[in-house]
Amino acid sequence: MPETLSSLQDLKGAAAPAPEAAPRYVQKLDQQGRAYATGKRKDAVARVWIKPGPGKIIVNGRPLEHYFARPVLRMILQQPLGITKRVDQYDLMVSVAGGGLSGQAGAVRHGLSKALLAYEPDLRSVLKKEGFLTRDPRVVERKKYGKKKARRSFQFSKR
Repeated sequence: MPETLSSLQDLKGAAAPAPEAAPRYVQKLDQQGRAYATGKRKDAVARVWIKPGPGKIIVNGRPLEHYFARPVLRMILQQPLGITKRVDQYDLMVSVAGGGLSGQAGAVRHGLSKALLAYEPDLRSVLKKEGFLTRDPRVVERKKYGKKKARRSFQFSKR
């Protein structure tokens, strides 16, 4: 039962409640020692597993260079590893579906960032500062009736 205070002197002597400690993040691994996370971007969804290794990246059963042929997409995908200086320390196994290649690369980057966070919780501040843990909410706007596209009207002619 809380003690009752009758004067200001009692208030000074009362113990202040202890401040709550910041939330402590813990490592989350499966039975094989892998960390798993899901990343999303536009219509693409990527499932990412990471484990310690020489840096081999497999996307949908194919090597990274075969799946993402454009260097820009490979650069986007590897940004979280570069920022955290973990380039050749983890093997990645990625399953990605939906959307186009650009959206898939963004989804893999988001999933990789979350998986790195699950494996090494201390990297949270670095990844958060770069914005890799935030899901990009922009999606394609739907087509409206009476319009040619989402906002574009049909061409007007006075005749």
